[in-house]
Amino acid sequence: MTQTASTTDQRSAAETGRESGHLRGGGADGGKITVADGVVQKIAGMACREVSGVYAMGSGATRAVGAIRERIPGSTGPSVSQGVGVEVGENEAAVDLDIVVEYGVSASELGKGIQRNVKSSIERMTGLEVVEVNVNINDVHLPDDGDGSSGGTGSSSSTGEARVS
Repeated sequence: MTQTASTTDQRSAAETGRESGHLRGGGADGGKITVADGVVQKIAGMACREVSGVYAMGSGATRAVGAIRERIPGSTGPSVSQGVGVEVGENEAAVDLDIVVEYGVSASELGKGIQRNVKSSIERMTGLEVVEVNVNINDVHLPDDGDGSSGGTGSSSSTGEARVS
């Protein structure tokens, strides 16, 4: 999907002297501004990685593929948009992030910080309104853990039944 601004919206914003949510400096000649999904993905990925406490991004499988890519000579390593999913509409964007946190970091505070940073970066750089930023914490990186996996995916009783609902 891409973002577009209609000629009518551009004219009405220009006539009223205010900028609408989807008009970011569009000309009076009826042109349009589009923002590709990949652009929003990269911005979100960089903004998420800026927050202290994020060890890695992506699910276990995508991190494994990224680790393989890193070992290939000439490769740039994991993609900036690894672990980032976006939906971009005409005026709005929604973001889903899969992350691995460093051990000892408050997951709730980290999640809130990521949400703030990603939302403000995307809105500032694209003019899109970010309606939601979902942060999925998939793993915890332990200090002695070399590959980013904690060795377990959750807790359960010895009978295999869930202990919490």
